[in-house]
Amino acid sequence: MKIQAIKSQLYLASQSSSRNMLLQSSQIPFSLLTQDADESQCSLSQPLEQLVRQLALLKMKHVKLPIAEEGSVAFFLTADTMTRDSFGQLLGKPVDREDAIRMLKSCRKGAVIGTAFCLERKIFQRDIWITQKTVVGYDQASCVVNIPDAFLDFYLDRVSFMHVSGGIAIEGFGDQFVSEVKGSYSAILGLPMYKIRQALYDLGFYDR
Repeated sequence: MKIQAIKSQLYLASQSSSRNMLLQSSQIPFSLLTQDADESQCSLSQPLEQLVRQLALLKMKHVKLPIAEEGSVAFFLTADTMTRDSFGQLLGKPVDREDAIRMLKSCRKGAVIGTAFCLERKIFQRDIWITQKTVVGYDQASCVVNIPDAFLDFYLDRVSFMHVSGGIAIEGFGDQFVSEVKGSYSAILGLPMYKIRQALYDLGFYDR
């Protein structure tokens, strides 16, 4: 059965420009929502996949849901991305420029970047959203991003390093410092699009 025009409503609870770009380039229409999860609740001492899955689920619980018409069905998406450097340390988003430099240096010999997502199909009944189905997925990639000392300021002056895990931005300007990627490229950017598309299909997002 062929896919027809997309009529379903997808909400992305993220301010990530990379996630916005990935959905737009995949021609998946969406609207933005906010969420106010306290990510400090999740310990950085746990494995990478376990941590980002926990964070994606936590964010879903704290999405600011919209009001809708009775019987409306919509899809809600949250995600989290984290980096594990070559020393096994988990890296979130840098808190400042100095922190970004530290993270970037620790990833010169390689890093693993993983993204988990939570996708829920909900129906609006009696003034509340009721979850019908949930899919939680994960994908990752290993990469080598080597920014020499001489180029660190050059790089940091040109990318939004405080908004990406480990300060690593591999798309656009950052491409020139990437020597190797193995795994899901889009997971590095913030959404494993192959698995996102499959999950949307399984939950009935696409008209068939």
